[in-house]
Amino acid sequence: MKNIILTGYRCTGKTGVGKRLSERLKLPFYDTDEIIIEKAGMSITEIVKKGGWDEFRLKEKEAIKELGLKRNCIIATGGGAFETLENREVLKNNSLFIWLSADVKTIVKRMRSDQKSMSHRPSLSHDDLVSECSVILEKREPVYRELADLIIDTSDKGIDKVADEICRFLNQNCLED
Repeated sequence: MKNIILTGYRCTGKTGVGKRLSERLKLPFYDTDEIIIEKAGMSITEIVKKGGWDEFRLKEKEAIKELGLKRNCIIATGGGAFETLENREVLKNNSLFIWLSADVKTIVKRMRSDQKSMSHRPSLSHDDLVSECSVILEKREPVYRELADLIIDTSDKGIDKVADEICRFLNQNCLED
């Protein structure tokens, strides 16, 4: 089986769905943000404060390069991981990309209700949250769409329902190497 890459904007369910798929499919799960935090010994907010977003993206690139060597696993990536062509190329050859999407209203609601999100995920701009989400989503959506083998709108769905859709897709499509 190919790697399953979960991509999409913040708070669209990548980590939760990834963990659930890992349980169901008995495959290891990796979260690029968690790898970065563990290796750096500091939160994403601290990394960004210390070295800016460029420093974070460099650490993200290293994590993706490392994950590119893995097989038969589930990987949740940061929302901006694939703005870099090199990151796309590292994972595209042996992976199935699933874009978990949600509307701006849902994303902002989830971000505001998730204390971890607000404290561990620094602002990407100096705009208010709704403006920031709208602008960044508009910028990233073409890349998400280009990579996506499957698109699931998670706006009105829980983790189990999203995982069910992914499992159905996997069962319907022979994804053996």
